[in-house]
Amino acid sequence: MKLNSHNFWGNNYYRNPSVTEIDIVRAESSLGVKLPPIYLDLIRIQNGGYTNGFIFPMKIMTSWANDHVPLHEMFGIVNPNSTSGHNIMKSHYLTSEWGLPPNQVIINGDGHWWITLDYRKSKEPSIAWIDIECDEDIQIATSFKGFYHDLVSE
Repeated sequence: MKLNSHNFWGNNYYRNPSVTEIDIVRAESSLGVKLPPIYLDLIRIQNGGYTNGFIFPMKIMTSWANDHVPLHEMFGIVNPNSTSGHNIMKSHYLTSEWGLPPNQVIINGDGHWWITLDYRKSKEPSIAWIDIECDEDIQIATSFKGFYHDLVSE
């Protein structure tokens, strides 16, 4: 299924403000990474929040399901002091708090599991599924572009 980026987003529950180019530059500087272009295209439409309900098909079982992981929400770029729950700027704090591997930018998760932009091996991130409680650290896509293009409607 080919996704339409304008039908990707659902509710902006936390009312994240629109992202600006200055926000993007500051986020990349603070996080020490270059964010994937397709991710940036999506948050320019809506700066994080709930999606229209997608899953990423998996060939191996995870703690979530036998054949997929969820993408019910995706984090945007918001001031680090914001109370928004959809905020990649909390990645350093969450990585430390939950004992995640280094060099992760969290784009989804609830404390038990996470989907991240994984910069451990390259300046171009792969996508990781990390469940600390179940000792799962799985590369699920080699790029955000591949991850996005393989998403299917739930």
